[in-house]
Formats: sequence, C-alpha cells, structure tokens
Amino acid sequence: MKFCPQNYRIPDVRMQPFIDADEIWNYLLHTPSSPETVEKVIKKSLAKNRLSLEEVAILINADDEKSIQAIKDGARALKNTIYGNRIVLFAPLYVGNKCSNNCLYCGFRSSNVEQIRKTLSDEELIREIEALEDNGQKRLILVFGEHAEYSAEYIAHTVRIAYGVKKGNGEIRRVNINAAPLDIEGFRIVKQAGIGTYQIFQETYHREAYKKYHVAGRKSDYDYRLTSLDRAQEAGIDDVGIGALFGLYDWRFEVMSLVRHANHLEACYNVGPHTISFPRIKDASTLNIDDRYFVSDEDFARLIAILRLAVPYTGMILTAREPESLRNELIQYGVSQIDGGTKIELGGYVEKEFYHELNKAQFRINDDRSLNEVVDELLQQGMLPSFCTSCYRMGRTGEHFMEFSVPGFIKRYCTPNAMLTLAEYLEDYAPAETARKGWQVIEKNLDDLDEKMRNSVSEKLGRVKKGERDLHY
Repeated sequence: MKFCPQNYRIPDVRMQPFIDADEIWNYLLHTPSSPETVEKVIKKSLAKNRLSLEEVAILINADDEKSIQAIKDGARALKNTIYGNRIVLFAPLYVGNKCSNNCLYCGFRSSNVEQIRKTLSDEELIREIEALEDNGQKRLILVFGEHAEYSAEYIAHTVRIAYGVKKGNGEIRRVNINAAPLDIEGFRIVKQAGIGTYQIFQETYHREAYKKYHVAGRKSDYDYRLTSLDRAQEAGIDDVGIGALFGLYDWRFEVMSLVRHANHLEACYNVGPHTISFPRIKDASTLNIDDRYFVSDEDFARLIAILRLAVPYTGMILTAREPESLRNELIQYGVSQIDGGTKIELGGYVEKEFYHELNKAQFRINDDRSLNEVVDELLQQGMLPSFCTSCYRMGRTGEHFMEFSVPGFIKRYCTPNAMLTLAEYLEDYAPAETARKGWQVIEKNLDDLDEKMRNSVSEKLGRVKKGERDLHY
C-alpha cells in the first residue's frame, strides 16, 4: 500500500476513491496564511519541488494584495524557468455530440431537445482534418459525447483516420482524446491506436455537488469517473489529463482536489498527470445552474498561478472559452498550452456558417481568432509558438517524461523543437508579415542556446528552409 508524500490519511490505493472532502476542507479552514509563510512556500516551488496540500492551502488563503501579487510573480518566474517562453498550440475537433448523460451545465445533455445531434462520417472527419492541416495544425484533441456509439473501437478508428490524413506538407502528429471513461480493456484498445494524452475531467471533485449536476447516465457515478485514469494507467496509457470545470463548486476546493489527484497518480503510478485543464462555466444551450460558484477573472488568475506553483512540471491548458485579452494575461502565470483557430461545432472547420450557434456546440467560446492570428499575437509578445510532438514519438512519455522533465532537462529538447516546428509553420502557412516576426523570434531564441546546440539547430533550420520536414530532437 502506497501513501502520497505528504502522509495523507487516505492511502493511495490503485483504482480506489481518494478524495476526502473533510480532509480538504480541514486544510482550507484551519491553515493560516501570512506573507512570511507565502514567501516560504513560493521559495520551495521555485526550487522545483511539488507542494503539499497544506502548502497549497497557504497560497489559497492568502488574502492580502502583496501576497497575491507574489504568488503571480512566482508562477511567472517558475514558468519561465521550466518552460521558457514556449506555448504549445493545438486544436479541438468534435467528432460526435450524441450523449446519454444529463449534466445540467452542458449543451450536449440528453434532455436538450434543441441540440442538433450529429456524428461525423469518416469522409466528413477527413475533410475537417484536411481543413485543420491547411491552417498548419499538427496537434489535435478529438472530442466525443458520452454515448454507447462512441466505443473504444470507434475512438481508435477515428484516431487512425486522423493519423492517416496527409495534405501537402500537412499531417497530424499527435492525437489526444477527450471522451468517456473506459474499462481497462477499452483503454488498451485506444492505446493501440497510438493516442497521445487521454483527458477525463472530474468536473467537480465535491461528491454532493457532483450528484446535483449529474442527474442521469453513466457519468452520474462519481467513483467510476474519479478512478477512470487509474484504469487508463493500468492499461498502459501513461499520459493522462485531469481537469475541473470551475463554477460548479468552490474554486478553492477544486484546486486542492486537482493537486490531490496529481499526488495520487504519482504515488500509485510514479507519474503525475501530463496536463491539468481548468475551463470555466460559459454559456451553453439550456444551461441550467445558478452562478453561486462562478469564478471571477481575478480569482481565475490566482488559481492558475497557484496550480503552477503546486505542480511545477505539469502542463497547463487554457482554452478558447476565455477571451483574447484575458488569455494574453493568463499565459504569463503558468499556462503551457492553448488552442487556436478553434471551432467546436460539428463540421465547423469546413462549414464556417456553423460558428457561434449554441444549438450546434457544447458551449460558447470567447476567442474566435484564426490560428495565424493567435500565432502572430504570441510572436508580438516574444513568445515561441510550438507545434512540437517529439516527446511522444520519441518515447519520452509518462514516467520517462518525468525522468527528463523533473530535473529540467526537457528544456534542452523543447526550445529547439519549438523553433523547428515554428519554422515549418512559417515556411508552409504563415503570411509574409507573420513569417518575418517568426524568424526574428527564432533568431532571438537561437542566441540563448549554447554554441553546440545553436549550431545544430541552425543546421536543421536550414534544412527546413530547403523543404525537409519533421526534424526534431
């Protein structure tokens, strides 16, 4: 029997529930915070050490302006230390919106008769992927409603289709999944298709709140969903993504629970989650919840900074649910991945008129910029847009990824690979002005490398300019 590093009362037993609401609230209600203790916790995080629940509670309970700013500054510094100025880009692709669940916050809920139900045919899926490749996308996350029609075999089928679509220099190099929990054999089937990360969000970790929002369908089983990524790990999927939908319950509890979940996975499987996502409740067709727990922009920035400090090496995903101006601010506090050129309607990448129609989408997005507009804005901020997928394809995943990333060695690969994938984008898809900015950013990042790596990357960049593709470290 394993216990997590902070000696929690709950043993980290594989495939057993691990969230104790009383324990979490005890930390939140009885952990004092002061500028001195906040400073001590930030210092520990900046030394690239994961935080205990008690230390996370200290950050959450900080309520003076100086401490809150120190938390944000610490998160910014930690992100720069571990991730540099890279931002990984991806696109969601909705494959089907049939759903047997009845979640009160979701436009896909089974009782929503206004929702137009659709599953893309193989031909429609191929056209969507070709449209994404025409824009320069290399990383996809396939999204499915939770329905018997979307079996493990069907998910694996769509993954193989995605990898098989090639158009010009376009290709999809990493396919992640956001779909229903599976049994162990189902996860094995999906793994064999060559997926990247399998995402399953708990939505809310508070058991009673969960019961309130999930009134029908398999998703109403809190424990089955909570332990789903344990089953994925047992099936050999060592890249998993966790998340909470902020606005369903107290954000402080959800932050603590996300950290608890990360600790559980690492204690049991020697690898934490590859990513953490933190979407906020947004408009959806027939949305039917009150705003008691909705999260303000100010608190949203705080919780992102706290999560970055709590789990220094975990990727953090900020989606197009948030508006452009806020996304530009929040990426400074620890975000490592964002989507760009996002369409969430079934067939939306081909059928442009579908865009923003709530009866054809799961929720409303608030950043509808094209991929190139997102890339261009990142370049103006001095960021390094990345389409890199090399760690997955070179076997640097799961526990192996932790071996590289925890000491900080992964930066040796990530910045060079980001430059090479950006160079591909600039050569194949970017307008002239974006290309000009992009090469300036690449040159600046080259100057920051040691001489040996600078010479190696320069040689590969020259090969990219001559037409070679998919060069990586």
